Amino acid sequence: MKSKLTRLTFAPFKTTFGMLLSLAVGINVAQAAPSTLHEQQVVHIDASPAKVWSVVGNFNDLTWVPLVKGSSATEGNKRGSVRKLDMGGAFLTEKLLSYDANGRNYTYQIENTDSNHKIAPLRDVISTIAVQAAIGGGSNVTWLASFKRLDLSEKPLLGQDDATAKQAMGGVISTGLGGLKKNLEAN
Repeated sequence: MKSKLTRLTFAPFKTTFGMLLSLAVGINVAQAAPSTLHEQQVVHIDASPAKVWSVVGNFNDLTWVPLVKGSSATEGNKRGSVRKLDMGGAFLTEKLLSYDANGRNYTYQIENTDSNHKIAPLRDVISTIAVQAAIGGGSNVTWLASFKRLDLSEKPLLGQDDATAKQAMGGVISTGLGGLKKNLEAN
């Protein structure tokens, strides 16, 4: 009888301890895994969607972003095309994942390479750029990105944390959309 009682009292303890241990491990794993970050910005441009798309929709040319000094793509607007961006001596590569000329949008990823990480302190970057007609005229351009910080460890190095990643992506998008608006509204 004693062994039966021991089993009865031990079994709930074991189950509770196991659940607490699993919960604690699960919390540590969740804290250690970096979350996917998001940045979305929209700019209104006083130009028709067709005019805006004629600039934005050319995957071969991203020089409307002031940070980009030169741009070329291996296969133009074809899915799988690789774009090489001259950032003033350093080069960043991006791959076209999808392209919808009728819907005026495309999605691309910044490739996870050491040379890209030296330029952009980010990883797993996937961005979509879309042009839509704005109510009242003109166009709205939306640039949406999902990404992770460069350092995936629980305690990332200074400059490779979530805040730095958000600031870097936000700055690129803001600068890019600002350059697009300035160029298109000046013409």
